[in-house]
Amino acid sequence: MFANLIQELKYFARPIFILRGYQRTYLRPDLVAGLTVAVILIPQAIAYALIAELPPQTGLYAAIIASIVAGLWGSSNQLNTGPANAISLLVLSALLPVATPGTPEFLIIAGLLAVLVGVTCVLMGLARLGVLVNFVSDSVIIGFTAGAGILISVNQVRHLMRLNVTSSPELAETLGQIGIQLPETHWPSLILGLSTIIALLVIRRINPKIPSALLTMVLAGILVVAFDLGNQGVRIVGELPQSLPPLNKIFDIPPGLISQLSTKALAITALTLVESMSIARSIASQTRQRLDSNQEFVGQGLANIASGIFSGYPIGGSFIRSFVNFQSGARTSISNVFAGLIVLFVLLTIGGYAGFIPLPALAGVLILTAISLINKDEILRIWHGPKGDRLIMIVTFLATLLIPIEYAVLIGILLSVGYYLLQTSVPQVRSVLPDSNFEFLIPNTDRDKCPQLSIVEIMGDLYFGAVHHIEEYLLESLKQNPDQRFLLLRMNSVDIADISGIHSLESIVQAYRDRNGDVFISRYRQPILDVMRSTGFSEFLGEDHFLSHDRNAIGHLFYKYLDPVICIYECPHRAFNECQNLPKRFDIAGMNVPTKISPCDVEYIEANILWKALHSQFPPYLIDVREPREFSQGHIPQAQLIPLPALISDPSQLTSGQQTVLICRSGRRSERAVCFLKRKGVKSIAALRGGMIAWEAHNLLEAIDDI
Repeated sequence: MFANLIQELKYFARPIFILRGYQRTYLRPDLVAGLTVAVILIPQAIAYALIAELPPQTGLYAAIIASIVAGLWGSSNQLNTGPANAISLLVLSALLPVATPGTPEFLIIAGLLAVLVGVTCVLMGLARLGVLVNFVSDSVIIGFTAGAGILISVNQVRHLMRLNVTSSPELAETLGQIGIQLPETHWPSLILGLSTIIALLVIRRINPKIPSALLTMVLAGILVVAFDLGNQGVRIVGELPQSLPPLNKIFDIPPGLISQLSTKALAITALTLVESMSIARSIASQTRQRLDSNQEFVGQGLANIASGIFSGYPIGGSFIRSFVNFQSGARTSISNVFAGLIVLFVLLTIGGYAGFIPLPALAGVLILTAISLINKDEILRIWHGPKGDRLIMIVTFLATLLIPIEYAVLIGILLSVGYYLLQTSVPQVRSVLPDSNFEFLIPNTDRDKCPQLSIVEIMGDLYFGAVHHIEEYLLESLKQNPDQRFLLLRMNSVDIADISGIHSLESIVQAYRDRNGDVFISRYRQPILDVMRSTGFSEFLGEDHFLSHDRNAIGHLFYKYLDPVICIYECPHRAFNECQNLPKRFDIAGMNVPTKISPCDVEYIEANILWKALHSQFPPYLIDVREPREFSQGHIPQAQLIPLPALISDPSQLTSGQQTVLICRSGRRSERAVCFLKRKGVKSIAALRGGMIAWEAHNLLEAIDDI
């Protein structure tokens, strides 16, 4: 309890650890990176606020607060947090049903939504649920961002053409309104917006490092002033307040509104955390930084809470700004603090000039940015990849376009989690055999298997969702190969075993022991062995049944448990290295005894029928064709021992005219003997189906000789 409290306090003490480990050599690269990010952040913050139908200063406030707070409390050194494309679209979808854009309530509810998102993030971080983001497929993000890119582009057409289209995150409704109002296009606005797009493309072609968005918006603002475009109908951003971010009046909101926003806040939370962690992991794969997902959850949460309190709106990690931060040489997350402070300085000093930025130019910037969200390369990779990923991407993409997008996000996440559960609930379970050099165990369905020993590899976890599939495979294998009374389970790929897995293993062991066989485990991991010991399974199985290495395991089982008589007289294969020097006695007494038996060649008698026949007036004559060692370990009391080689070499030992039943361990030797003797003219002869294994399964009487 005390240790957990200390850990939770560490999450909030993150700035202390950052500043304590900060070195003077980091200052210059962090400051340069912060300045570079700020140049991109200013136009993006204004543009993304426009997506959510919020005033431009709301985007700037969110950019300032989020960069500073997430920089101090986040986990990643390079992740930049602030206004984001897809999140802004989700915010618009969440706000429209409860408030009207442009009203004070709209701004206050945007702040409240940010606080709800932030509280959820913080609680998830404190509960150490950071691992949950690992269960969300990249296909969800690719599908959603592609759909969001289309929605954002279509939504910005109204600003590009200055159409009086009502704000809506629904594609069909927006397209319908645009189609109706198309004749009312304001041509100066359209020309300015298209010119902005062309200028952006040209600048990026000349030098991608030039801050093209900032430069084009400055040029567009100059054109507005020079040609007085504001008075010609071109809409502009308007005057920005040159002040510190003010406090939001979120406490004036009726409590009942929180329940209306809860589902939408959950969707924004999911997108914020998944996107932020995906970006952070992408950069960390290059910097080798070790991330703490729980700390990042807390950092994103505190940034959202602060953004909501100080007149911002929900925020998240930005792919573009984060990679610019990384490529600019940022050494620590203090670079994001510098970026936020630089944006604040610009707002307080020259922010008033931003009011001349024309909305068509911002729309042009957003359309190009939104189109870049459609990651064609990743879409193609997923399309040519596994079917599950392709399905998740397509469903998420279509859901984003066709239904309220907060539900689209949740549907994509549920599909991703469902796909994961489906994959893990049907782990690969496969039979393996030694390769041709007897060095490694490999899947090999073409080679003949050992009739006594089955070797099976479990390629997944033994948890409640997977045990049915694993147990079904093993029991079906036993049913198809009833003579394989011994099972060697390789568990090198098993990382988790719960009580359902233990119960399943106990069921498998019992099934083999009911056939007078047994189960052994090799290549197990220490945590799995600890679980088996703590639950009592190791005592149930037997400590000597845990075998460390494959070679030693097979050799141990071959010499201690497998019956060499079966290898010699019944098995024509040489599956293991230990089999290679064994003689194969299929030409007994110089005569070739058949190895492949047709059902019509042999007459069988069931164990329970034979039991009744032995207690009738005319009992059959029983001959056990096994070896003396096998016979002494257990046989039918009325049976006479005549080993197979002796019987084959001298069939005259059979009593003429009397019904005779041949018996062996599993029925295979007796089947071959019956087939051989019938071809020699012997009549009234049958084999006990299943041999002594079937007899013992019926719990019938046996005699055991002293050795």
